[in-house]
Amino acid sequence: MRTDENGLVSAMQLLFDLDGTLTNSYSGISKCIVHALTSLGYEAPEGDLNWCVGPPLWESFSILLKTRDSELLNAAVEKYRERFSTIGIFENEVYPGIEAALVEFQEQGIEMSVATSKPTIYAERIIEHFDLAPFFKSINGAKMNDEKANKTSLIAGILERENLASTDVIMIGDRKYDMEGAKANQVTGWGVLWGFGTIEELKSANACSLVETPEGLVDKFAEWKV
Repeated sequence: MRTDENGLVSAMQLLFDLDGTLTNSYSGISKCIVHALTSLGYEAPEGDLNWCVGPPLWESFSILLKTRDSELLNAAVEKYRERFSTIGIFENEVYPGIEAALVEFQEQGIEMSVATSKPTIYAERIIEHFDLAPFFKSINGAKMNDEKANKTSLIAGILERENLASTDVIMIGDRKYDMEGAKANQVTGWGVLWGFGTIEELKSANACSLVETPEGLVDKFAEWKV
């Protein structure tokens, strides 16, 4: 670790999105969305809900309920969390190959942090539950009732708190929100293809690279360092 002429810490750091990147959380998220809607007297949505994994809950419920009524949206989020905080949070699994990639990065001395739009309190429980905490320097998420939580402000906050140079940081995620947040902060953005975003979505959001497997992250990083 060293400090550059601008006083910024020069130390490579990888920022990992959580849902769709480290873990497959679709089961818990989709079931909690259905629970919220049916509890409020609405029909369960038809089709898959992949698009709901990534954005803030208020945004997803606004589309599902076709409303911007803050009272209704807050009620939906409350019902969602009613189930998520006790059951849905662990209807989740680490993607195959993720732990091996994290081990490799750790052995190389690369610092890693989590950057997620999920509330920090839930992200910490998930990371602890799956024994991933030893890999991460910090777990960064949203405040519980932050309706406008986004990756742009989240990444900016990490850079500021840790005094990091944007050129030494890579944001790794599966949705456009990750890539847009990276670009806005002049951070390299890598889109992963095992999550919930499509190739088209990630490309349109200006992903610097696309990675097909967790194992491929290690190879991509080796190329990037050259």
